[in-house]
Amino acid sequence: MNLFDLSGRVAVITGGNGGIGLGIAQALAGQGCNVSIWGRNADKNKAAAASMAGLTGKVDTRVCDVTDPASVNAAMNATLDSFGRVDGCFANAGIGGGGRRSFIERTEAEWRAMFATNLDGVFHAFQAAAKHMTDRANAGDPFGRLVATSSLASIFGTARNEHYAATKAAINALVRALGVELARHGVTANAILPGWIKSDMTSSIMANEKFVANVMPRIPVRRFGEASDFGGIAVYLMSKASSYHTADTFVIDGGYTAF
Repeated sequence: MNLFDLSGRVAVITGGNGGIGLGIAQALAGQGCNVSIWGRNADKNKAAAASMAGLTGKVDTRVCDVTDPASVNAAMNATLDSFGRVDGCFANAGIGGGGRRSFIERTEAEWRAMFATNLDGVFHAFQAAAKHMTDRANAGDPFGRLVATSSLASIFGTARNEHYAATKAAINALVRALGVELARHGVTANAILPGWIKSDMTSSIMANEKFVANVMPRIPVRRFGEASDFGGIAVYLMSKASSYHTADTFVIDGGYTAF
């Protein structure tokens, strides 16, 4: 039996219409998984779905604001109407540091906006998915995968973006707690952390000669990662092979490590 054959499985990817999320969606659909992409931008959703034409898994999209529980529940219900089940939820929505102001300079509104976008989105999506998965487990079909993308900032912190690091650390803590709570239902929870991934942001950093000379030698990285690296981990975590791999964090640095 091929443990990585995802035919018939269904995965939701929030924020799946670009970058890492799209890489995860493409890898899953390439293994026969049916994919529902949830994103705020209908045009980007449509473009993401078009980029996956010809893959073996079916793809649909939902306009969804993951910070709004009503929107998430509506998207979940529509996905269930379309596919009949949801086996995995990859919560990829979020936002970056949002500037270089210090902790004492941050406003209440900035703090709450960061938490809403980074943490609430994971909470709402995971809660809707976990409810469906545990109900299905109680009916005799125990299988579920919850995977959040977080940030290396959750481990190492980040100067002048403390509120960003706090939200990402909270996501990792939530994953660990869910790994314990949901194990009896056959549901696993894990996190994936981007390391050095090829992007416009890292291209600009690498153009800084002082950074390359003074900082890069101190960063343990195997190679610059690709979005497809996240896809490979996503396929594994969605498969039967990962049934006992839960509450772990995978750090993608061009290869990957788990802790």
